[in-house]
Amino acid sequence: MPIDAAEALAAPPRTGEISWTARDVLLYHLGIGAGRPATDPGELRYTLESRLHVLPSFATVAGGGPPGVIDALSMPGVDVDLARVLHGGQSLTAHRPLPVEGTATTTARITAVYDKGEAAVLVLRREAADTDGPLWTDEALVHVRGAGGWGGERGPSARRETPAGTPDRTMERTVREEQALLYRLTGDRNPLHADPEFAARAGFARPVLHGLCTYGIALKAVVDTLLDGDVTRVRSHATRFVGVVYPGETLRIRMWRGDGEVRVVVGAVERGDVTVLAGTTVRHG
Repeated sequence: MPIDAAEALAAPPRTGEISWTARDVLLYHLGIGAGRPATDPGELRYTLESRLHVLPSFATVAGGGPPGVIDALSMPGVDVDLARVLHGGQSLTAHRPLPVEGTATTTARITAVYDKGEAAVLVLRREAADTDGPLWTDEALVHVRGAGGWGGERGPSARRETPAGTPDRTMERTVREEQALLYRLTGDRNPLHADPEFAARAGFARPVLHGLCTYGIALKAVVDTLLDGDVTRVRSHATRFVGVVYPGETLRIRMWRGDGEVRVVVGAVERGDVTVLAGTTVRHG
């Protein structure tokens, strides 16, 4: 069996130290499409070090190492082919605003292994803290095709219905042709996002955009339009990756205001607005 659930869950937490600088933050912001137009004061918050504010989703790449979806594959009890792996979902809780530069200790472990029949889902939780206390907690849902069927717990359903009524805000963002090539410099070197041959082996017509890039694009849209550009208001951000995005496509981002939260649905315009991010919620203060 490629996944030994008992071994994965019993393994001790993996700890490490990560560091980042303003350069890393700037690269991440450019990787999710910040800086268009380049002289816009709102964009300069993300692209000019003298005015820099850190979008909380930067936490998913802080330290420049592999993302949770890749990191989970090196945990005890997990031995699967990367070509069978998809990022099923991501959540992030920001305990306080992220500093422009910093060093943190991270603790990561597999907290759940679910049997979805034809697939397995691993939940990798990572917590980060510095000398002043907790910084963030994030969870990656790792979908492994062909690894289910052993009779394990199926796990909770993460589905939330699309909000009813007209969105409070709708905006479109074009994904550049080289977006995935730029974003992968933040640490995720999965060949699925750059190598056509690997993408074909994984069942895709061509390389796809990182799900976490779309995740960041969606959060930036919410901050810029409904949170007055204030990154410190974000408390958490969670989503399910239900479809792929191809570089060069246009994303339609629909947003609904709620009580202390914004619900978001993201679709790919050129493919009939097919949904690529669903169940997306940004909680704010």
